[in-house]
Amino acid sequence: MGLGLVTVKRSQPSAAPTEIGVGAAEGCDLLIFKNILTKENDRSTVRHMNEITCCDTRDIILDVTEKLIYKSGIAATGMDLLVKTAGVSRKSIYRYFANKEALTVAALQRRDVRWMLWFRTEVDKAATPAGRLLNLFSVLKAWFDSEGFRGCAFINTSGETGDPQDPVRLVAKEHKQKLLDYVCELCTEHGATDPQALAKQLLILIDGAITVALVMGDHSAADNAQCMARKLLDL
Repeated sequence: MGLGLVTVKRSQPSAAPTEIGVGAAEGCDLLIFKNILTKENDRSTVRHMNEITCCDTRDIILDVTEKLIYKSGIAATGMDLLVKTAGVSRKSIYRYFANKEALTVAALQRRDVRWMLWFRTEVDKAATPAGRLLNLFSVLKAWFDSEGFRGCAFINTSGETGDPQDPVRLVAKEHKQKLLDYVCELCTEHGATDPQALAKQLLILIDGAITVALVMGDHSAADNAQCMARKLLDL
């Protein structure tokens, strides 16, 4: 799919989305973006989280930045490419963001909120505490199988930074802490003797499965991690 194409739907439901080219961010009227830049590249765009008004230039810039960084990395995502793909001027970008680093951090923070909302929503569909812990890996498997899966955006971007205090690295650390806290909640609900210790072990299985799925192309990593989780949980 071309990076210059943006998938949109009008406010009235239609059978299939239409596509418009670069330049959609300026001069548009009352359209509603649906799955902007075809965000099926991760399944984190749960229904109400993927709709923004097409006249919200700042959101379009953030969506395009996230898409390009997830696809190719920070270093490969230059301002010229952002301007061309988003269909906005440099002046528009710098009106909202002081520099590329600030834009990158904002895009990653936005992804963090959306990804965690999606993940919690899907995992919590299981009926029991034990079922939710195992569902962590079933949900990951569905993500691995989705079109355009490229691993964890936060692990990927952390690998492009050398300084532990780099703002990008700090966003990634915050994301993983949120994930750990959520898993710890599930472990507490399950009645684990030491929920924090168990959550740390499960987080290693989660991130290990994500990494293996990306690097090895082995989506069954989620199934293998779930088997190991069963042993940890004595299920």
